[in-house]
Amino acid sequence: MPAPSLPPGRRTLLLAGLGSALAACSSGHPSTPTRPSGPNSPNSPNSSPSTSTSTSTSTSSAFPAPAAWQPGPGELQPDVKLRAVQVVEAIGGWPPGGQGVAAARQRVAALGADPGLADQGGALLADAPQAALEVVYAQYGGLLTDSASVLVVCRQWLAGPDGAPVSTGSTVDVRLSSAAPRWEVTALHPADPGSAAAALSDPATRVLAQPRIALPPAAVADVRSGQVHDAALAAMLALAGTYAFEVSVVRSGHPLLVFGTDRPSDHPQGRAFDTWRIDGRAVVDPATPADLVDSFMRAAAAAGSYNVGGPRLLPGGATANQFFSDATHHDHVHAGFRG
Repeated sequence: MPAPSLPPGRRTLLLAGLGSALAACSSGHPSTPTRPSGPNSPNSPNSSPSTSTSTSTSTSSAFPAPAAWQPGPGELQPDVKLRAVQVVEAIGGWPPGGQGVAAARQRVAALGADPGLADQGGALLADAPQAALEVVYAQYGGLLTDSASVLVVCRQWLAGPDGAPVSTGSTVDVRLSSAAPRWEVTALHPADPGSAAAALSDPATRVLAQPRIALPPAAVADVRSGQVHDAALAAMLALAGTYAFEVSVVRSGHPLLVFGTDRPSDHPQGRAFDTWRIDGRAVVDPATPADLVDSFMRAAAAAGSYNVGGPRLLPGGATANQFFSDATHHDHVHAGFRG
């Protein structure tokens, strides 16, 4: 999928009024669960392979203490994803008094990574006295022989003025280059969804209210920005009639170009979405029935996607190349739409 998203300028989050502002841009769906409902739905973001192995726990002060993310079965080059995730976790989570770029630089350096990466942390480096970060999933935005893009989808909790955790989150496009003994993280591009729109289309409002469509914080903000095309939103609603599914990336936090090419991606234009889990089953997990993923891909095509990618190349389609598959799409289903 696409290449470099331009690094957004650092956004300063003020703790004054943080609760209402961040809740508005990060809660999954108003008055609904942030994960799909139904008999096959997961109970936590870490309940399937390729996520953390335990759910979030709380300290004595009730501040979240999420488990570190670990790759599960079926991942291609799992250590590449793990390397990307570890840098994001180091930047976006800190103990009491550990805020600030200087402290983040120390945490990144302790991983053996370039401490200057902390300077690219964007909104993950809010001026809060304590923070916790949970990775929902790490998805490939591109995987080549010597370079990769890993889209680290995360939730973050920041300590507010009274010490209580305030929920927010982001998606970070992490760039890596091959090296020994481990790949090196070379750049971070955090999501920059933009401000919420004054009014939303009917499909956008319905997607935000649909409990069978789980959106991570950056994707929620994308929809609320009014910059997601109605064709993509309508397809999500159509798919929700049959499946409960979890979206990883919509518009922001994704490379601008199809990775390794000079072709613009549909994602930054608000004309695509990626799905990493269907009916509680991770796309990448070898135990997930192939028929489930394949049927979801065909349903996405029937819902109007001209460009459906996934772990297998499906035959047929309205056009010769409506379906595609490659290493990048081994871990998710991509659905792209025309403007």
